[in-house]
Amino acid sequence: MKRLFGTDGMRGKAGQFPLDEATVFVVGQSLARQFNEKNKRTSKFIIGRDTRESGSWIESAVCAGARNAGAECISAGVMTTPGVAFLTKDLAADAGIVISASHNPFYDNGIKIFLPSGRKMDEVTERNIEADISDFKSLTPNFKLNSDANLISGNLNLELQERYLSYLADEFSNLSLGNLKMVVDCANGAASTLAPQLFERFGARVVVIFNQPDGRNINNDCGSLHIEKMRATVLAEKADLGVAFDGDADRALFVDADGNLVDGDATLWAMAQQMQNDGTLEKDTVVATSMSNLGLEIALKTRNIKLVRTDVGDKYVLEELLKSKLALGGEQSGHVIFPQRSLVGDGMLTTLALLEAMQERGAKLSDLITGFVRFPQILLNVRVREKRDLESVPRIATVIKAVEQELGEKGRLVLRYSGTEPLARVMIEGESQAVIFEQATRIAAIIEQELSNSETVV
Repeated sequence: MKRLFGTDGMRGKAGQFPLDEATVFVVGQSLARQFNEKNKRTSKFIIGRDTRESGSWIESAVCAGARNAGAECISAGVMTTPGVAFLTKDLAADAGIVISASHNPFYDNGIKIFLPSGRKMDEVTERNIEADISDFKSLTPNFKLNSDANLISGNLNLELQERYLSYLADEFSNLSLGNLKMVVDCANGAASTLAPQLFERFGARVVVIFNQPDGRNINNDCGSLHIEKMRATVLAEKADLGVAFDGDADRALFVDADGNLVDGDATLWAMAQQMQNDGTLEKDTVVATSMSNLGLEIALKTRNIKLVRTDVGDKYVLEELLKSKLALGGEQSGHVIFPQRSLVGDGMLTTLALLEAMQERGAKLSDLITGFVRFPQILLNVRVREKRDLESVPRIATVIKAVEQELGEKGRLVLRYSGTEPLARVMIEGESQAVIFEQATRIAAIIEQELSNSETVV
């Protein structure tokens, strides 16, 4: 059986394998069985979901499977991914389970599993779950889904939400936002209730948009993938800044008072300077991925800060942070990790850290990113039938070599496959947007001809 767990858990269309009821039941059952056997006791899981219409029945199916194997499931209801990770540790649970497809459309969903440390589930456990799924794929488990009181408790949900918000408030106890106006785009996702409460707790004047989830509007023309309306609202409201989360709020993108984008790279630049100033930037080193803009690397060099690159995925960023005992890392997409505070990317925590830096420096957001100049960059996605080694396909290898020679030392070419979708990603940075667009489309066309019959999408 091919791998079902990618770099960010197991993901697909809700209702279809592997996110059909029977398979999801087996996931919960397998996870509970493995933990019960390992710990020689009844295991306890915390489970939370985003606002997709499929979230409730997937949660019920996972918990039905876990209970069938003798484990206890505690539901946090609608909760952000980092919120579930925090509660898993705080409540001494054996694992945290998140039902979410992050920034994907509502018809997708997924399952992410966290250990109490905040790290994602180990590969051995994932492979064992996949093996159990393979063994039971042709069988229909004998269970009936329901939302019984032992699984879903409104009061308990509110209690757990407050526990998470109080943790964030305590982490930034010196922060005061009484003079700040901010726009918050909740992506009609898991942050819809939590984020406004959090920032208002610090005294901010909050203009909230896209906080009315209906099960189908999550990430729909809003959130971190679609910041246009958030930007327009910042300008119309004359706000100090705006922040946009994705569906499960583990990432955050910003715009300053003038509507300029502050992405994950710019956030890393701002936080690296702040942490270097206060002596908390371990080894004067930041971790980012192969997709981070060349401009970040150049800006960091002006402060004698080293940039270490990893493969794409917050999983790999975290591995490097822990291995090298570093204090700051993240992705261009808005995942930022402060391992001394949390091992999980947390969009709301990142926002508070950025606001704290603004307060300590008495500066606007635009001041914090001065010195970071983004190189022209293009990213094209090509749908593929199979994920063959690109260098092993002669025509693709030839065009790669040609473009790399054209770029020389004044640009970068990064080719990789998505860890969660059947996509080949072509990313190029260089001095001219027109030139890199031509180069990227040239490569994408060859990949499409060789590996796909689908259209290239930007």
